[in-house]
Amino acid sequence: MTMRVTIAILASSCVFHLVACSGGPLTISVKTSSAQGAAIQGSVHGGQTPLAGASVYLYAANNTGYGSAATSLLNSTVLSQTPAGGKDGNGNYYVTTDSQGGFSITGDYTCPSTASQLYLYASGGNPGGGANSAIGLLAALGTCPANGTLSPSLYIIINEVSTIATAYSIAGYATDPFHVSSPANTLAQTGITNAFATVTNLETLNTGVALATAPIANGGNGTVPQSEINTLANILAACVNSTGPTSSQCATLFANAKNGSTTPADTATAAINIAHNPGANIGNLYGLQTGAGTPFLPALSAAPNDFTISVTYSGGGLNQPYFLAVDGAGRVWVTNLTGNSISAFGPTGNALFASGITTGGLNKPRGIAIDKFGDIWVTNKNNTISVFDGTGTAFAASPLSGGGLTTPFGIAIDASKNVWIANNNTATISEFLPSGSSGTWATGSPFTGGGLNYPLAVAIDAAGNVWFANDNADSISEFISSAMAVSGAGGDTGGGLLFPGGIAVDYSGNVWATNSNSSISEFNSSGSAVSGSAGYTGGGLGTIPYGIAVDGSGNIWVVSEGPGALSEFTASGSPISGSGGYTTINLSAPVDLAIDGSGNVWVTESGNVSITQFVGVATPLVTPMVANLLSPYGAHAVNKP
Repeated sequence: MTMRVTIAILASSCVFHLVACSGGPLTISVKTSSAQGAAIQGSVHGGQTPLAGASVYLYAANNTGYGSAATSLLNSTVLSQTPAGGKDGNGNYYVTTDSQGGFSITGDYTCPSTASQLYLYASGGNPGGGANSAIGLLAALGTCPANGTLSPSLYIIINEVSTIATAYSIAGYATDPFHVSSPANTLAQTGITNAFATVTNLETLNTGVALATAPIANGGNGTVPQSEINTLANILAACVNSTGPTSSQCATLFANAKNGSTTPADTATAAINIAHNPGANIGNLYGLQTGAGTPFLPALSAAPNDFTISVTYSGGGLNQPYFLAVDGAGRVWVTNLTGNSISAFGPTGNALFASGITTGGLNKPRGIAIDKFGDIWVTNKNNTISVFDGTGTAFAASPLSGGGLTTPFGIAIDASKNVWIANNNTATISEFLPSGSSGTWATGSPFTGGGLNYPLAVAIDAAGNVWFANDNADSISEFISSAMAVSGAGGDTGGGLLFPGGIAVDYSGNVWATNSNSSISEFNSSGSAVSGSAGYTGGGLGTIPYGIAVDGSGNIWVVSEGPGALSEFTASGSPISGSGGYTTINLSAPVDLAIDGSGNVWVTESGNVSITQFVGVATPLVTPMVANLLSPYGAHAVNKP
């Protein structure tokens, strides 16, 4: 039996964390006072053509729950403007664009709160050949414009580029242009605020021009797919600049940009549907781009593999980035395998430390996890664990050793803040028990049994059971919270398991693992195989699928090293992504992925010394992962914020 060792650990500050110091996530509603609006001016364009007679609405995202109608903010004062505004059949007021597409909104409106996320929606208008009721265009303003968080000038161009940038960034919280909403809890409000902020990485709001590089205000370290954004904008422009809903351009767009079986009625809804289904009908949609006459350039010269929008970030000390985790503020923490460092990035990709963090005894760091206090735990090759608070400051006792650590790799933290580690060079696991300002290795650590065989990855279900993927066997192992093995001497087998490398738990408590033969496997909470003998295949899974995660809707996400691709599956194992997965020209040797509270999927690229953000492609997820196991969640291993 291993001797119990007590190790002093400094308690970290809670100032930087979106979780309570008592141990649970902040679940109170965000109650802030209403705020006076600010004047907003701008113009509406279809391609490069001003849209006269368009109706421009101002909305605030609702905070009463998912799927709720956004709040219309304008009032009857618009009726006395020139040109006169109006009131639609639903009682919502709007301003009207002049002959040059210009519009003006006075400050005579009230934001529901100082945290309200605002956006503009332009409907209809005349692109030159008559009124077109199929036109719907979006532009994000972000936090109540009186605070000016997204556009200091408050002069906004609403066009197809702004529509694509907005639709993708807020896709996790948008059903259609009229239903943009979230709950009022802190994590959800953080997620939707970060989603709106992402727009500024994709376009310049007061020019309506797609960006090639993220702005200096967001770190200037992101490579943006400008040509793809322009291509998507050109696809919308084909309908916007047509004769209307019955034109061949609009008919083609709407037929290939459905929400399930529901056909959109305007171009903004079509844009949101494309963001939700980025692998569907690529050729038909791309065909709407008309070549040399396209309004937005540069554009793609051939149809892409898919229509995901991904931004690739560099800097911040990245050096063969390996594993990553997202905290409650939406910050992304990354281990650097060859850099003896970790890196951290803000929600919009800005590097938080120019050269990364090299303190705390880091040594070829691998696995990473974040606890309920926002502290960061990292496994090191030299049989130690490094611990940092949410500011990146190493704990005084870091690195920790003992407890049977032997080439520690995967790491996860349970609801009691117990830290579980997979020892990849043995048939053991270790458990550390933090307690206030000190901690101990669990009595008996390291633990054996349950079929452990070079365990590589670890995940924890809502019941507190701990699951390990065995890298040297065709099995997974299960332990209860007291470290007693549940699985038998050979582990849980079948279901197509083959040297599994990644593991995750879904909403229903089923366990998913990535295999070394282009497949993934599923087991129920009792350890019985759900997938067949070949596992689940397709969806662009490469030869070495590795990192795996589950989003807030229960969809399964996997990254594969060869070739580099991101794959998406339903909770029943059916592929959603196409045969090529979701990819980008920058995706090289991806290893791990994590989903944030805005619905972005973040991927480490060890081959490119970068990380990539797939914007708004997934359903938002509660972060950090341990927060899913705490009140008000706790019943499921993954949840929407």
